[in-house]
This record gives sequence, C-alpha cells and structure tokens, in this order.
Amino acid sequence: MKRLVPGVLLACFLALPGTALAQRGQGWSLLAADTLGRGNTAFSAQIGWPGLTLGLLHGGSERFDIGGKFTFNWGREGWVRFTDPGIKLQAWMRLLLAQKGNISLALTFQPGPLFYFPEGDTDVGLALPVALVVGIPAGSAVMVNLGLDMPFHVYFGEGIGPVFPILVGGGLEYFIDRSLAVNFNIRMGPSLIPDFEATEFTLEALVGVGYRF
Repeated sequence: MKRLVPGVLLACFLALPGTALAQRGQGWSLLAADTLGRGNTAFSAQIGWPGLTLGLLHGGSERFDIGGKFTFNWGREGWVRFTDPGIKLQAWMRLLLAQKGNISLALTFQPGPLFYFPEGDTDVGLALPVALVVGIPAGSAVMVNLGLDMPFHVYFGEGIGPVFPILVGGGLEYFIDRSLAVNFNIRMGPSLIPDFEATEFTLEALVGVGYRF
C-alpha cells in the first residue's frame, strides 16, 4: 500500500493535460510545488490543529528551496485523541521534480528533533517527514495543492517507538498580490504504531499566511 499510493499520485500527475490551465498562479508557492526562485525568500505562519508553525524558506536555485521551521504543538503530531504540548525544530527542503504545462510536482523533506511533554515527562524523538505535492493553478490568484504526506517520526528510549503516518489531502493559496498570500491546508489519515500494535487517526488542518520578499 505504501508503494502504491505514491505511484498513483505520480500517474495522475502524468495524466494531466499540458494545457489544462491558462495561468500559472504567481509563479511561487509555499504549500504547493512551485519553488520561490533563486535568491527569493518567504516567511510562513500557520495555526490550527495540531499547533502553530513559523517558517522561513529561501530559493537556493530555480528548482530547490531550503529553510527552517519552528513548531509549537498542542496536539501530539496531529493525533486527535492526544493534547500533549510539544515543540519541533526542522529543516525545510523542497525539490521541484517535474512540470507539465502549468502543473508541478515536488518532493519535500523536513527533518529535525521533536520534544513532547506529557504530564511533566519529556519524550524526545526525531521527525523525518517526506511528502509529494502536486500544484495546480486555478487562475492567477489561486493555487490548489494535492498531497501525500508520510511524516515518519521516532521516539527514543522506552515508549512509543517509530510511527508511520500516511496522510492525504489538499489545500489552496489565495494571492492577494504578487508577494502576499493567505492559505489553508488539510491532511488526514492513519498513524501506524508498530510497538503498540495500534493506529491513531491523524489530522492536520491549518490556516496561514505567506509573504515573499
């Protein structure tokens, strides 16, 4: 199943007609696949479930962005049954894999340490989330995204151990002008926890703003 879903997403991308849309948004995005462009930098802020995320992303080349994120969560990695507070410090990388007409496909990777504080205790772990995202411009002011996220993470020591989430969903960005956009993103699916032979329903639903300068 884990190998099938990325293949289906890629097949859907390749099946899209090259002239599906006449516009390519504003030529950049924070949530979809269009990179920022060499030398450009963008600030991102999102809030919702499971928390608050602040990020800075820089265009290292025409096809590759790199930056960092700080996250304060009040829901443990999006698990809807848990409200443990925690923080994450992550790198933020995005690679444009392919373009067909106005449609783009990108791979993102956001590794970094995580810390959760359940009832006075501390859980320490490492996040290694990988995602595929397709960006589809709907006119010059709206960018739609469809994504498959696999935000794998592992907790060290005795406790939860490795976690394998498989999340799907979409979102959109509305460009107020060429530099400023408001956005909404949603992903949902199961998180598999092998050490406990358990599955937790996981939800990420965030609204935010992006500013390129």
